[in-house]
Amino acid sequence: AFKGILSNADIKAAEAACFKEGSFDEDGFYAKVGLDAFSADELKKLFKIADEDKEGFIEEDELKLFLIAFAADLRALTDAETKAFLKAGDSDGDGKIGVDEFGALVDKWGAKG
Repeated sequence: AFKGILSNADIKAAEAACFKEGSFDEDGFYAKVGLDAFSADELKKLFKIADEDKEGFIEEDELKLFLIAFAADLRALTDAETKAFLKAGDSDGDGKIGVDEFGALVDKWGAKG
């Protein structure tokens, strides 16, 4: 789903960074795949792709499939990875990640890379 927005090299980096179950590491993930260099408008495009039901938020079930948006042959996040991802991104505690929270998450995680 992110093809055409991300370069092939960035998609390959996502595959390498998260190949094994339990290996999704929020610290620096976005920098590893090049998202930290994206503009706010580009991040909104990515957010809209990840927001599969188009409700304006990325919920837990959508987060679980986040890696698959990079490449169809990637794995779903484990329950533990999904919960950690949600906890890191849900700054207002409503159980989902809004577009502004997503941008802040990319900034936070990308800065650690």
